[in-house]
Amino acid sequence: MEEAKKYIDEVYTKLISRDPNQVEFLQAIQEFFSTIEPVFAAHPEFIEQNILERIVEPERIIQFRVPWTNDQGSVQVNRGFRVQFNSAIGPYKGGLRFHPSVNQSIIKFLGFEQIFKNSLTGLPIGGGKGGSDFDPKGKTDAEVMRFCQSFMTELQRHIGPDLDVPAGDIGVGGREIGYLYGQYKRLNAPHAGILTGKPLLLGGSLARTEATGYGVVYFMKEMLEDKGQTLENKKVVVSGSGNVAIYAIQKVQELGGTVIACSDSTGYIFDPIGIDYATVKQLKEVERKRIAEYVALHPTATYHTGSIWDLEEPYQIALPCATQNEINGRKAEQMLKQGVIAVAEGANMPADLEAIRVYRQARILYGPGKAANAGGVAVSALEMSQNSQRLSWSFEEVDEKLKEIMKAIYYEVRDTAAQYSTKDDFVAGANIAGFIKVAKTMIIQGVI
Repeated sequence: MEEAKKYIDEVYTKLISRDPNQVEFLQAIQEFFSTIEPVFAAHPEFIEQNILERIVEPERIIQFRVPWTNDQGSVQVNRGFRVQFNSAIGPYKGGLRFHPSVNQSIIKFLGFEQIFKNSLTGLPIGGGKGGSDFDPKGKTDAEVMRFCQSFMTELQRHIGPDLDVPAGDIGVGGREIGYLYGQYKRLNAPHAGILTGKPLLLGGSLARTEATGYGVVYFMKEMLEDKGQTLENKKVVVSGSGNVAIYAIQKVQELGGTVIACSDSTGYIFDPIGIDYATVKQLKEVERKRIAEYVALHPTATYHTGSIWDLEEPYQIALPCATQNEINGRKAEQMLKQGVIAVAEGANMPADLEAIRVYRQARILYGPGKAANAGGVAVSALEMSQNSQRLSWSFEEVDEKLKEIMKAIYYEVRDTAAQYSTKDDFVAGANIAGFIKVAKTMIIQGVI
């Protein structure tokens, strides 16, 4: 174990010296490194082959200029990114994020997490991520279209159905994917398998829109049932009100829970009788309005500025579905004070290192994002399968496969935690289970 710790420390020190300002990426690395020491005692060949240093370095990073013209005729310039992190077990797979916060550090952290998330699905897909600091909020459809066409004009040089298959993430939904696919098709031979998360008319999969939100709730369901509990009559708080949050709210309600609060970047709504999923969907997906508009339609609801995790109402289940680092140590303590017994992450890295420490110390049920929100990429891989076979599965077929995948992920994470670390330490279980599969595959393929 001493040799393993020395090796991990050496790799981390070298990484800090190379990328000292990539805060989000180093945070993801630190969280991962803190759990994997037991693996090297069982697999000394991982040290001999220097797998850790190889796996933290992306196979390829692409950064490019994205010029586009707004409706006033002014030329704008954004940055585009694609990080092709690891292809050991299959083509790079991971979403595109359009948000002003996007930079190389964030794309690298997301791509690194994606390696192990994709590994956990059991499907043959590697890890990648991409995006731009373009903000689609407040833009017209025509502006979004022109930006997407410019972005894809460069990106299409670096992707392919057997090389790299992007999907959507924050700021990239069906509209954006449609425009991106249209430009790819314009520049290349049509191929439905080049992107996932497509509208149905372009070869998209039923249940893909719902998959990440449904999947995080299915993971939570498995965690609870393994401890003799259910979602029935539980009060739930869901951060965010985008794609993941909306369908998490819907699925919680179907399984008997009550979502009492959800949020957007300006504040949150609290409704003691339960958030109406259909209203949130209409406001955010159709009308593209702020969540504050909800209270005008539901008199029992109230709107509050600030963080949803400062809510002073009792609840048992937390589903963070907004963005990275939305929960710090203080907010995690507040969540426990309100009675939280279980957390499953619909967002990527929504808890900082201190918040994770609070969860683990309290020994609550905690499903980290790389396991709990793997449903989206799992159904993306199923969409790739349907495109390859020229088939379209029913919603029920895809949803059933999603349930099976999320159940399998939960038990793999649980059993790996028991074997290598502490029982019910699902952070360690997810990291180790995802890592071992990729590491073994890298060794089989040689030093490349």
